[in-house]
Amino acid sequence: MEIILNLIVSALEIYFYLMIAVILLSWFPEARQTSWYQSLLKITDPYLRLFRGIIIIGQFDFTPILGFLLYQFGLEALQSLIASL
Repeated sequence: MEIILNLIVSALEIYFYLMIAVILLSWFPEARQTSWYQSLLKITDPYLRLFRGIIIIGQFDFTPILGFLLYQFGLEALQSLIASL
Protein backbone atom coordinates (compact mmCIF):
# COMPACT_ATOMS: atom_id res chain seq x y z
CA MET A 1 0.00 0.00 0.00
CA GLU A 2 2.83 2.39 0.85
CA ILE A 3 4.45 1.74 -2.52
CA ILE A 4 1.25 2.71 -4.34
CA LEU A 5 0.91 5.90 -2.30
CA ASN A 6 4.54 6.80 -3.00
CA LEU A 7 3.94 6.26 -6.73
CA ILE A 8 0.94 8.58 -6.57
CA VAL A 9 3.00 11.25 -4.80
CA SER A 10 5.76 10.88 -7.40
CA ALA A 11 3.24 11.26 -10.23
CA LEU A 12 1.81 14.37 -8.57
CA GLU A 13 5.31 15.83 -8.22
CA ILE A 14 5.95 15.22 -11.93
CA TYR A 15 2.66 16.95 -12.72
CA PHE A 16 3.79 19.94 -10.65
CA TYR A 17 6.98 20.25 -12.68
CA LEU A 18 5.02 19.89 -15.93
CA MET A 19 2.87 22.84 -14.85
CA ILE A 20 5.99 24.91 -14.21
CA ALA A 21 7.34 23.96 -17.64
CA VAL A 22 4.11 24.99 -19.36
CA ILE A 23 4.04 28.36 -17.60
CA LEU A 24 7.68 29.11 -18.39
CA LEU A 25 7.33 28.01 -22.01
CA SER A 26 4.23 30.16 -22.44
CA TRP A 27 6.53 33.20 -22.28
CA PHE A 28 8.06 32.18 -25.61
CA PRO A 29 5.67 32.54 -28.57
CA GLU A 30 7.73 30.15 -30.71
CA ALA A 31 7.39 27.38 -28.13
CA ARG A 32 3.61 27.73 -28.01
CA GLN A 33 3.35 26.59 -31.60
CA THR A 34 5.09 23.25 -31.06
CA SER A 35 3.18 19.99 -30.74
CA TRP A 36 4.95 18.95 -27.53
CA TYR A 37 3.92 22.23 -25.85
CA GLN A 38 0.33 21.62 -26.94
CA SER A 39 0.54 18.11 -25.44
CA LEU A 40 1.83 19.49 -22.15
CA LEU A 41 -0.92 22.09 -22.20
CA LYS A 42 -3.59 19.40 -22.63
CA ILE A 43 -2.20 17.58 -19.59
CA THR A 44 -1.87 20.58 -17.27
CA ASP A 45 -4.70 22.82 -18.43
CA PRO A 46 -7.54 21.07 -16.56
CA TYR A 47 -6.04 22.07 -13.20
CA LEU A 48 -4.69 25.50 -14.18
CA ARG A 49 -7.99 26.42 -15.87
CA LEU A 50 -9.66 26.35 -12.43
CA PHE A 51 -7.65 29.40 -11.40
CA ARG A 52 -7.37 31.30 -14.68
CA GLY A 53 -8.41 34.94 -14.57
CA ILE A 54 -8.64 35.41 -10.80
CA ILE A 55 -5.58 37.63 -10.23
CA ILE A 56 -4.87 39.80 -13.27
CA ILE A 57 -2.65 42.87 -13.04
CA GLY A 58 -2.37 44.72 -16.33
CA GLN A 59 -1.77 42.11 -19.00
CA PHE A 60 -0.28 39.56 -16.62
CA ASP A 61 -2.25 36.71 -15.10
CA PHE A 62 -0.71 35.81 -11.75
CA THR A 63 -3.31 33.15 -11.06
CA PRO A 64 -0.98 30.18 -11.71
CA ILE A 65 0.94 31.24 -8.59
CA LEU A 66 -2.21 30.65 -6.54
CA GLY A 67 -2.67 27.29 -8.26
CA PHE A 68 0.94 26.32 -7.54
CA LEU A 69 0.66 27.28 -3.88
CA LEU A 70 -2.53 25.30 -3.37
CA TYR A 71 -1.13 22.33 -5.28
CA GLN A 72 2.10 22.35 -3.27
CA PHE A 73 0.16 22.66 0.00
CA GLY A 74 -1.99 19.68 -0.95
CA LEU A 75 1.05 17.66 -2.01
CA GLU A 76 2.84 18.35 1.27
CA ALA A 77 -0.30 17.44 3.22
CA LEU A 78 -0.54 14.15 1.32
CA GLN A 79 3.14 13.39 1.99
CA SER A 80 2.63 14.11 5.71
CA LEU A 81 -0.37 11.82 5.76
CA ILE A 82 1.57 9.02 4.09
CA ALA A 83 4.49 9.50 6.50
CA SER A 84 2.16 9.17 9.48
CA LEU A 85 0.77 5.83 8.27
